[in-house]
Amino acid sequence: MNKLIDEIGFCIERGKVNKSSPYPRDLLGREGADELSKMALDSGITPEKILRACNDGMKRIGEKFSRNEVFVPELLMSAKAMNAVMVHLKPFFQSGSVKAKGKFIIGTVAGDLHDIGKNLVSMVVEGNGWQVIDLGVDVKSAKFISAVIENPGCIVGLSALLTTTMVNMSRTVKEIKAVNPEIVIIVGGAPLSAKAAEQMGADGYAPDPQGAVAFLEKVLQN
Repeated sequence: MNKLIDEIGFCIERGKVNKSSPYPRDLLGREGADELSKMALDSGITPEKILRACNDGMKRIGEKFSRNEVFVPELLMSAKAMNAVMVHLKPFFQSGSVKAKGKFIIGTVAGDLHDIGKNLVSMVVEGNGWQVIDLGVDVKSAKFISAVIENPGCIVGLSALLTTTMVNMSRTVKEIKAVNPEIVIIVGGAPLSAKAAEQMGADGYAPDPQGAVAFLEKVLQN
């Protein structure tokens, strides 16, 4: 059983979705995360152990991404493999038999239609055991605030790719905080920096998906 768990984590790290997947080439024809997670559940391995293996795999690929040892395509394939596993695990989340670490609301701020970075963060965070509520792109403050009210105790992530929309991000941070001063907000995107995040009143800044996960884990521990 431990070997099966290790193989699931390995498939997540390498981005091996299923047996028919042509990527990566050195794993061609081998069973992927999809088949292995079903086998694990059928053999009595708990969803928690499978999720933990996925978390480990996502952590490894995330750390490689942070070190520039892999790039966006590899990270996307790992996220795709993770999504294949989540198809099997989501019924357990929905039934309450598996508890998410918390709720993470994410969206690209008003005026910005870019979603690649946001989607990467969403997939990696979900792969690390969080319930992700993705509000999409061009999200106005009112939509973030409604989601915060509907999900007490959540953490909010704001994304922006355009320098021109940083003003909107700053405004959104202030408007969310005005409604709920205790809400934790993390920001990210190409034009952002830790200093910019601090200046706009955000609680944290993540340069990449693994940075977002590290921030969320730190919040959990406090």
